[in-house]
Amino acid sequence: MILVTGATGNIGSALLKELRARGAGPLRGLTRDAARAVFPDGVEAVEGDFAAPASLKPALEGVRSLFLVSRLGSDADILEAAQQAGVEHVVLVSSITAQTHPHLGPAGENLAVEQLLKASGMAWTILRPTQFASNALMWAASIRDHETVHAPYAETALPTIHPADIASVARVALTEPGHHGRTYALTGPEPVTARQQVETIAAALDREIPFAEISRQQAHAQMAAVFGAEAADAVLDVTGGDVNHELQMVRDTVAQITGTPARPFQQWVSENANAFR
Repeated sequence: MILVTGATGNIGSALLKELRARGAGPLRGLTRDAARAVFPDGVEAVEGDFAAPASLKPALEGVRSLFLVSRLGSDADILEAAQQAGVEHVVLVSSITAQTHPHLGPAGENLAVEQLLKASGMAWTILRPTQFASNALMWAASIRDHETVHAPYAETALPTIHPADIASVARVALTEPGHHGRTYALTGPEPVTARQQVETIAAALDREIPFAEISRQQAHAQMAAVFGAEAADAVLDVTGGDVNHELQMVRDTVAQITGTPARPFQQWVSENANAFR
């Protein structure tokens, strides 16, 4: 039995489709509302809430492998519940910043979760993806309304990753031998700047999208209102003020593990263009 948490999210939904298509199973998808969840045929929808780890007990019953995205709840309690349920292997989605910027708050929190998992006694595989292609959805409302897209550090290029590539690596780690005790840094196939991302979206929509670079101070004010000041500082440090070669490095880990090259940002845009129309 494999339990996929975050089963309706960008990674979890893609992972369930891949697992089902490859005949893996039995499969469960964790959701807060099983009645509203739309999963592939043959996937059991189970309810649970990370904010209430006790609610996970029925979902974990009989589970041998767990897919977990870090920092969505009390990770210590979640891992303890998994251990008590007899889970043997956990594939954890952390962040590449755990190795490139461990001094920053959110990155340090991810690193702490990794250490909790390693100390749990369960087998583990840790995935450390870079910036998600789906982060571009934060511009969707402005683009739909034909407004100017504002972004800081417009020329900073990061090897943005398609969430489905994270799912593909997770599927291999969950179903094939040789991945216990491994940590994988995951990136897309090429660095892409914020300006280039908006240009790619504009090309897919066949229209101009106004773009303007804003200052760190302006960006911080906007982000802090949504994510809090510490998280805003961390994101801005990573993407501009403290960006480094290791963070910008393109890695071929996706291709090595899955046998298929990482998907370019343009592919993610073509698959999600309707979100910007």
